[in-house]
Amino acid sequence: MSSVLYQLGRWAVRARRLVVIGWVVVLALVGGAAGLLQKGLDNDVSIPGTEANAALERLSATFPQVSGASAQLIVVAPDGETIEAPAVRGPVEDAVEALGDIDQVAAVTSPYEDLMAASVNDDETATILQIQLDGDIGVITDATKDALQDATADLAAALPDGSRASLGGELFSTEFPGLTATEAIGLLVALVVLVVTLGSLVAAGLPLLNALLGVGVTMGLLFAATSVATINSTTPMLAVMLGLAVGIDYALFVVSRHRDQLRPGEPVISVEESIARATATAGSAVVFAGLTVMIALVGLGVAGIPFLTVMGVTAAVGVGIAVLVSLTLLPAMLGFAGERLRPGTPRKRRGRKAAGRTVGTGRGARAGAATRQADDATEGREVAARAAAGEGVEGRGHAAAAPTQGTFGDRFFARWVHVVTKLPALTIAIVVIALGALSAPALNLRLALPDAGALPQDSSARVTYDLVSEEFGEGFNGPLIVTGSIVTSTDPLTLMNDIADEIRQMPGVADVPLATPNESADTGIVQVVPEGGPTSEATENLVHEIRDRHDYFLQEYGVDLAVTGFTAVGIDVSAKLGQALLPFALVVVGLSLLLLTMVFRSVWVPIKASLGYLLSVGAAFGVVTLVFEHGFLADALHVTRTGPVISFMPIVLMGVLFGLAMDYEVFLVSRMREDYVHGDRSVPGLARRAVISGFQGSAKVVTAAAVIMFAVFVAFVPEGDMNLKPIALGLAVGVAVDAFVVRMVLVPAVMALLGDRAWWIPRGLDRVLPRFDVEGEGLAKELALAEWPEPGAHDALAVHGLVVDGPDGNPVVGPVSARVPEGGALVVRADAAAPVDAFLLAVSGRLAPDAGAVKVTGLVVPERSAAVRGRVAVVDAGVLAGGAATAAASAVDAARREGARAVAVLRTEALGDRDGRDALAAALVAAQEVGLTVLVGTTDAVDAEHDLLPPGTPVLDVGHPSPDPVGPTTTPDQHDAEVSA
Repeated sequence: MSSVLYQLGRWAVRARRLVVIGWVVVLALVGGAAGLLQKGLDNDVSIPGTEANAALERLSATFPQVSGASAQLIVVAPDGETIEAPAVRGPVEDAVEALGDIDQVAAVTSPYEDLMAASVNDDETATILQIQLDGDIGVITDATKDALQDATADLAAALPDGSRASLGGELFSTEFPGLTATEAIGLLVALVVLVVTLGSLVAAGLPLLNALLGVGVTMGLLFAATSVATINSTTPMLAVMLGLAVGIDYALFVVSRHRDQLRPGEPVISVEESIARATATAGSAVVFAGLTVMIALVGLGVAGIPFLTVMGVTAAVGVGIAVLVSLTLLPAMLGFAGERLRPGTPRKRRGRKAAGRTVGTGRGARAGAATRQADDATEGREVAARAAAGEGVEGRGHAAAAPTQGTFGDRFFARWVHVVTKLPALTIAIVVIALGALSAPALNLRLALPDAGALPQDSSARVTYDLVSEEFGEGFNGPLIVTGSIVTSTDPLTLMNDIADEIRQMPGVADVPLATPNESADTGIVQVVPEGGPTSEATENLVHEIRDRHDYFLQEYGVDLAVTGFTAVGIDVSAKLGQALLPFALVVVGLSLLLLTMVFRSVWVPIKASLGYLLSVGAAFGVVTLVFEHGFLADALHVTRTGPVISFMPIVLMGVLFGLAMDYEVFLVSRMREDYVHGDRSVPGLARRAVISGFQGSAKVVTAAAVIMFAVFVAFVPEGDMNLKPIALGLAVGVAVDAFVVRMVLVPAVMALLGDRAWWIPRGLDRVLPRFDVEGEGLAKELALAEWPEPGAHDALAVHGLVVDGPDGNPVVGPVSARVPEGGALVVRADAAAPVDAFLLAVSGRLAPDAGAVKVTGLVVPERSAAVRGRVAVVDAGVLAGGAATAAASAVDAARREGARAVAVLRTEALGDRDGRDALAAALVAAQEVGLTVLVGTTDAVDAEHDLLPPGTPVLDVGHPSPDPVGPTTTPDQHDAEVSA
């Protein structure tokens, strides 16, 4: 992947005007689509299959008057008066009539009617006009809402002084969140951190521009998608919050790597080359981090809740766009910035230095080119030797050593890592105990869907909620509906009254104001007002109590009762979300174990990372519980009401924090692994030195990224929507704990304690797992081998020190070396078929070599194995020998016609038929005539050389590895076959 990103970054620089124009056009198009297609957001939350939702669906068919959305209009008489006073009654009756005439209003209760009587408090000083609407919340138009508010305003004006009229209820229980100036503070903090980290205002502005454009495209797509999907009102703010955070962080990684590569020192590379390498190396980490966040967000669908699935997919699209912008637009903008981003170079001299680095012409230039060719060839031989020895390959400009200790930041992080690793066991114990204690309050975390009580205190719906609670009791803000089929009853009125009497006697019931059948007497409802509020534990217990008596009502009255209503739906949603936490956690933790094992080729690193992630999640949950349930710092954070937090907070937080935690883990530990792999193992203490140097090399960027994330998230807390506040606070705390405590304290301590064992992995597991190069090590190897085996070489095959191990870990092949030019031929032999097959499959990209340097048709293996497989055809003569005599020859001819550049024929000794061998020989000659390279494997080299290939064709014996393999530029012997054109 790093090779693809390298080419992408180079293309983006060269076509930077096209890239910028392209993104501007995309932004304009999605913005226009949003304006033309958007149908508005939705606040309706339901889960198909729950008892409450199923009962509502039945009511919509049998009792539509009570199944739709509803609103409440509370009227409070002035002091000393009741609602029966003429000055109050007249305006209220007029209001009932006016409300009934509004479009989408199905019915309005009145305190002055017996058939549909409105609720009146005990002293008759207040009444609640229940407004039943035709349809759920999602279909009620803004025009209807405005008309309801206008009617309420008219009523308030007509009532005598001292009276109150306020509109609220289910229809107005949630408000669409919006951005405030407070959120902009997060961007200002991010800008300051970027300037300090990158040391340049230009460099600092690029990540912000990157994030803002990504968020703009995401918002356009999101609102355009409302024309075909229902999107919850919280989703855009979550997408904005995530888009800004990851967009800035991902760009920071790329820009930081680019600036590091441009620092004064040797070797000096061009701006274009640096951008390409930064896109390949840091960009690989960005792709990995983005994929983990996206997978976790899409994984929210595990809960089986439609609105949560849409929220996760939408947020994942936003993260994906942030990744795309970081890999295309950002390199283009870096190309425009040019030499201005090179650190430590005076502006007036940048142009001169840049000119000095361009390739010139003439004798001096040719001499310089010759010198560089010689240097590159020498380096190529050194790299091949290191690869043959199984050592890592370091690319130019990709230093593994620790940074200098000159700056304050370098000295600070050097002291930090020495302190936390001095007594690693003690450090681990302190962190685990402290985070465990911080997580303890999460054991009492309660979940619920928000109601009007969580709105700002000056909101009309919140005023209504408080007035209803004051005049009637909190339960009137969230009545329950108990419903069932009564089609077999001969006396439906008596039946419903009897059921109402039973429910009235249950603990936790404040009132049962309504019990009635529908007009066709086949469905009945009982309205139950609980003593507690909609999100109280007492109301939840009452719902469970009524449901627990289901069998009793069925046996006693023959009615299959179900509990529904806005409050019951919220309780069911919260319960299902709570049940989904464990399977989602297992998916996330399992995914982290698998991905990190692929990246780091270690068992202990993924386990440590996953346990650290769980500690971060626990601490975030604990802080959210302290603030939103226990009221700690509630006033400072403008928490309007303490109590349960929004139901989907835990699962969203776990998904987002998982991706961010893995991001920090990869960026920090990959540098430790890099320094460990490239370090001198002959000197004791390599593992500890790698921990220290790797930490110092990455801590500055990880700190900056975490501070930016924290600033963006925490900016949404003080003035944010109450639905979003717990998520934003949880993410802010989670990021801070994960970055500064888990990754920068716990991780180096654990790595220091484990030492060399940190990088242990069973050989069998190592061979089975695919590889994911997040630090661009493969690209570094490709760049280092670019001029190997020598500048200008056009070898079809160049192998130095190739080793292929068997399942038991012992070498099947190697170390062996060979060179075959384009259009050449080579016989590969051994006493057994296994070494021959292993060699040919390795050089054809079908089997990963365990050591050595391999280039096939100019591509490095295994880094470019996928491309090599498309260029090198493999024919197994042993398999085809059982078929037609000319089957092997036909396969070679097919490879030639399909444009293969080389063909490897396995087990030619199995072809005993003379016609088959003659046909294969003719096919091989025809292949070579058009420039194909031919590799023939056999256990009988004499026959292969005499009847399949021309006499004198070099033979490589892979069955007897040399203890001192010959390098690719030395004199060939039986282990180094060099073929001239």
